[in-house]
Order: sequence, then C-alpha cells, then structure tokens
Amino acid sequence: MVTQLTLPFAQKFLNDNFAQWILDLRPTLTHCADGSAVIDIPITPHIQRVGAIVCGQAMGALADTTMVFACFSHLDRLEPVSTTTLDTQFLRPASGDTLSCHAKVERAGKAVFFLSAELITRPNDKLVARASATFYLPA
Repeated sequence: MVTQLTLPFAQKFLNDNFAQWILDLRPTLTHCADGSAVIDIPITPHIQRVGAIVCGQAMGALADTTMVFACFSHLDRLEPVSTTTLDTQFLRPASGDTLSCHAKVERAGKAVFFLSAELITRPNDKLVARASATFYLPA
C-alpha cells in the first residue's frame, strides 16, 4: 500500500526520521507538492551568531532539508535520496522572526535531481541566500 504524500504525512516523516540537530531548528513544512517544498524555521538565539544574524550552517541545513522534500514531492512518495552536491550563496545577513526556504526541482532524471532554493527572512521578505544541489536516487 502506497501512502499519498500529504503535508501532515511529510511533516510527521520529518519529525520521526531526521537527525535531532535538524529537528532542533524547529522546521515546519508549509508546502510539499508538485516538485517543490517550503520549510520555515524560527530565528532564535540558538541559530544566531555574533551580530544576531543566522549562521550559515543553519541556512545550509535548511536548504538541504527543504530540497529533500522537494524531491519527495516530485516523486509523490518518500524515497531515500542522497545529497551529492550543495552550493550555497549567502547574499546578505539573515535576521528577522522566521527563515523560510522555498525549494523546487529544476530537472529530474531517473536517478539524479537538480534543485534550487531561495532563503527569505520574514517579516521583511528579504532574499538572504540561494542554494543549488544535486540529489541521487539509489536504484
């Protein structure tokens, strides 16, 4: 029996299966369909560095995690995928209340996916980073 990839099902999968340090970011899936995904995390002192800006490691982890769910939404099922490349460009300091990552599958083959992501702070709606990645779907 195949379970349909709904937003509540995907959030439960994230909560039950991702590493604790990812869960410590308090990720909330707000969209997971049609080859795209959106995950929000609160900007807290836990992920800020000097100057009260979000550290790059948290931003990279958010981008990677969101792109995994974009792969799932493209497949419309949960399949293990592996990050093979991840490139992140930090455009400006990230500050605000929430960091939102919007990821989408740009191109998908049988075993390799190419994705892009944008990280935006709320409530000021500033683009703070872009990321691109490739993921591998093992046979």
